[in-house]
Amino acid sequence: MGNPNVQKAMDLINEQEAVNFLRELIAINSVNPPGAETAVAEAIRDHLAAAGLSAELDEVEPGRSNVLSALTGTGAEGEEQRVLVFSGHLDTVPTGNIPWQHDPFGGERVGNKLYGRGTTDMKGGVAAMVLAMEYLHRAGVKLQGTLRFVGTVGEEVDCLGAKAVASKGQVNDATAMVISEPSTNRPFIAHKGALWLEAVTYGKTAHGSMPDQGVNAITAMARFIHELESYSFTYEHHPLLGSPTMNIGVIQGGVKTNVVPDQCTLTLDIRTVPGQEHALITGDLHKLLAQVCEPLGAQCEIRVSNDLPAVTTAKEHPFIQLSQETIKNLWGTDVPVSGVNYYTDASIYGPHLGVPILIYGPGEPTLAHQPDEWIEIDRYLDSIRFYLTLAAAYLGTEV
Repeated sequence: MGNPNVQKAMDLINEQEAVNFLRELIAINSVNPPGAETAVAEAIRDHLAAAGLSAELDEVEPGRSNVLSALTGTGAEGEEQRVLVFSGHLDTVPTGNIPWQHDPFGGERVGNKLYGRGTTDMKGGVAAMVLAMEYLHRAGVKLQGTLRFVGTVGEEVDCLGAKAVASKGQVNDATAMVISEPSTNRPFIAHKGALWLEAVTYGKTAHGSMPDQGVNAITAMARFIHELESYSFTYEHHPLLGSPTMNIGVIQGGVKTNVVPDQCTLTLDIRTVPGQEHALITGDLHKLLAQVCEPLGAQCEIRVSNDLPAVTTAKEHPFIQLSQETIKNLWGTDVPVSGVNYYTDASIYGPHLGVPILIYGPGEPTLAHQPDEWIEIDRYLDSIRFYLTLAAAYLGTEV
């Protein structure tokens, strides 16, 4: 590894210590909404303080704080200093209505698995990044560049924390970034964009026995749904992300059985690939909705509730190639880069920073948002090894 202190950092990795820290984060309910991530941020700050590292909390909203820390580099002679940002979100989705077999906030261990809300998405990745920074510091590794950690609020709803970080310029010096969203420790370099739309049809109430006296908003929406089944996106197939998708998530309408409904609302979750323009998609769907409403005498509108672009980094980028080399050096395997359908805080950081972004985390993507969510402890420990090794390789070290 070049620097014996890097190996010392690897040797410091302690399974029980790592599991206990993750269990501490899992025990804190940061379900979003409402979020209340400050308690998670405080736990991270206190953990780093115990290791001799400082961290600061930045309140984004009451009870919702980002946490930021850094290992400041010594500077590489004759070169512009590199800055690597480790980033992950502190909130989780709700536990859901399906009963869990394991306490969602209990951090129960069964063999090689640790159960709990956020183990996979993504407190496992957050804990691993914090521990990687801690072990580098405890081992006395002198980085030539700077390693930053940013724990953000609100990613599960609107990327609130990342937006605050970007608007305040808190990581504007970044030259590369790793986001520890679940990837089963595989290198993801692209993710789809998210366009969430709310379509609303407006009709006119009447007695259910005299429907001809009203305008049925649900009927209008039903015709819109029928048209959506044959709607085709304009796009270029992406080698890692494939094709865009559309999902009807929620439909609400009507007052009671014997009343002609005067309003119906439908939500759409559209996942896009690079090159698609969200404004054009929204415009196309509004035209389609208006076309089915007009013959019925219904009115309509489409509102945008979430608008995040697709993100991709070239697989030929030196930082991505270094990441793959790090994986091969650690485990002797060649792992190809790939893409993922979910979105991340990279939707905010990518356009703002224009730096290479790697998505690499120990969680299992298919377990995200599921009951009895879990993480493999071995994979969690391996992610710590990867993060600290990559940081040392990218930023450089003093021997």
